[in-house]
Amino acid sequence: MAINNQRRKLLKGSFGAVALSPWLTACSSVSNLDKKAALISCSRTANGRFGAVVADSEGYPIHSIPLPERGHGVAITPNGELAVAFARRPGNYMQLFNIKTGVSYSITPSMPNRYFYGHGVFSYDGLTLYTTEGEKETSQGVIGVYQLQGTQLIKMKEFSGFGIGPHEVIRVDDTTLAIGVGGVHTKGRVPVNLTSMEPALVYLSTETGEVLESVGLPDHKLSIRHLSLSDDGRVLCGQQYRGEPEDGAPLVAVHRRGEPLVQLNAEPEEWLRFNHYIASIAVLGDHVVATSPRGNCYGVWNLKTNQLVEIATLADASGVVVNSNGRDLPQWHISSGTGKVINRTERGAVTSHQTNVMWDNHWSQIS
Repeated sequence: MAINNQRRKLLKGSFGAVALSPWLTACSSVSNLDKKAALISCSRTANGRFGAVVADSEGYPIHSIPLPERGHGVAITPNGELAVAFARRPGNYMQLFNIKTGVSYSITPSMPNRYFYGHGVFSYDGLTLYTTEGEKETSQGVIGVYQLQGTQLIKMKEFSGFGIGPHEVIRVDDTTLAIGVGGVHTKGRVPVNLTSMEPALVYLSTETGEVLESVGLPDHKLSIRHLSLSDDGRVLCGQQYRGEPEDGAPLVAVHRRGEPLVQLNAEPEEWLRFNHYIASIAVLGDHVVATSPRGNCYGVWNLKTNQLVEIATLADASGVVVNSNGRDLPQWHISSGTGKVINRTERGAVTSHQTNVMWDNHWSQIS
């Protein structure tokens, strides 16, 4: 993801800089501890420090967990007790912590010849963590398989042979993972194979790592990155376009197992509003929301027609997640790097709140 110089300065940090700003330190006050934890995201502060923030459903912080460098995605155990924050690619750590208390546990470093791609997901029983990783010299994709032993994550095995540059991984069912394989070989964050990249949406067996299915898009410059699962088992994927700046390439697609990927519809000038990048994607009922911090907006599509419903302006639009706890009216929670939080129902009713958290690209919902 490209960022301007001002934002680059904002996000700058170091492994030794783990102290957070006063508002983050104050997150664990008595009044905040009375709130119901609903969301987790990585965040950053104006002085270049980083953390993971546990927040209520309106985005107001409850706990903060210091991170040694910029974080990206967060994986949560199904029982809602533990979470892991992943370093932004090419990352070299993942941080395990307690959601209810905000206590940090072990930091798991990447292997010397590996790096993390910023995402992971727990198994349904919460005992196994699957992470997207890559070989440093080749960007060959790896799914790291870790066992949760108390407050330690122990690497048990790896799955490979499914492509270059995996990004997000999600559970499709008890035995299947879906992976957004970007297809991009990078040196650091610089792509070096744009003419030969081979992105794909890949399904793997959780037991053996066998490739169960792999599908691509017509344009090989559409790097498949972020994923969401619909109630009927379809996988939605958001892309980053690596082609010409003037091209209005489609950035969201939907897939049903055994069929081709189908791109959602919008006019080229509407796709250009997203500035070639989808950061987060989440399905609610018959609609999907996709955010674009580069485009300062989010889009809503109807999955019955695959048609664009609306493009809404939101500065540095970042994470989106659906609350599915059954206690409240289902809605999307949409975050912004400016601290704004949008709650939106499927019918389009919108409320907003201004928090003092500079949210990063993804949100995860606590069960």
